[in-house]
Amino acid sequence: MADILYLDHAATSPLRPEAREAFLNASEMGGNASSVHSLGRKAKLVLEDARNDILSAVNAIGIGGLVFTSGGTEANALALHQAAVYDYTLISAGEHDSIYGAVSGAGIVPLQTTGEVDLTALESLLDHEGRPFVSLMLANNETGVINDVARVAALVHAKGGWLHVDAVQALGKIAINFADLGADSLSLSAHKIGGGQGVGALIYNRDHRLKALITGSGQELGLRAGTENIAGIAAFAAALKACHGASDDLCSAQNSVEAALKALGVTILGEAAARVPGILYIAQGDWASNLQLIHMDMAGICVSSGSACSSGKVKSSRVVTNMGRPNLADKVLRISSGWTTKAEDWQRFYDVWSKGYEVYLKRHAKELV
Repeated sequence: MADILYLDHAATSPLRPEAREAFLNASEMGGNASSVHSLGRKAKLVLEDARNDILSAVNAIGIGGLVFTSGGTEANALALHQAAVYDYTLISAGEHDSIYGAVSGAGIVPLQTTGEVDLTALESLLDHEGRPFVSLMLANNETGVINDVARVAALVHAKGGWLHVDAVQALGKIAINFADLGADSLSLSAHKIGGGQGVGALIYNRDHRLKALITGSGQELGLRAGTENIAGIAAFAAALKACHGASDDLCSAQNSVEAALKALGVTILGEAAARVPGILYIAQGDWASNLQLIHMDMAGICVSSGSACSSGKVKSSRVVTNMGRPNLADKVLRISSGWTTKAEDWQRFYDVWSKGYEVYLKRHAKELV
């Protein structure tokens, strides 16, 4: 077998060298950021430097506070914890499972066939008394489709509401400007950008009073109890500094592969909308997701069928179904590039996938007639 080709960065991205170095340096330093001795003060400095670096990276200095969490899921849960004081909650039909799992009884804002949130439907759902809490992804974790967050923020704020934005898949792929988005809170995760697993952050507008989800001690200004993961947080900030987005060569290679796949009759989910670079979500109505995954894995290529937060199961995509394509929901494949990807890796993916599809069609020719 050829060397393993990793094209599942949307699930998790391998640890960057810069993040590894920062992690080791912080680990060797030791010290608890809550201690008053010299090593504790050094740990506190690393913590606050990382906080400022991350706030600066998303243009939230001065307007945003930041709570470090154990990951994007906890950051989303902390954000949704604020919904209790609002009159009703709305979430888009494209949200991550961590949003669906953090709230019950929420109204669902449908998606357009493009994969974008349906703004007309949202306006209708907002057209009644009370203050709303709304949760919307910046970039979808399966399709890569980008939502018009600033426009949604204006609609939500006109009703006196709170807009939470899951920006986990957008971070490192596109520029994020907290001020311009107009969001009240924003969730981030380190491992999607090569910063290591187990660390995330919730950025929030400092004009709001945040209610802690995990209580018991005073860390993170009383907003998240528990000793901070200083080494992981340092690695997070280092990885974010190392992010420069997809190169022109990578984008060109992805575009070429998309054109070649379309020539084979492949559907590219979200094609008509703006998408982040590095995520390609395809569907071929004749070839089931699990069979595609087996073929790719046997050829040494790591891809996925969608969200990685489903206990390792291959299941139909809720997002694709909500885009009005239920017939394709169990035929999808997500290819996602990242900092380890080379332009030629996209071609290797296409060569292996197209050959497998050709073999599949020959074997099942009679069934498909």
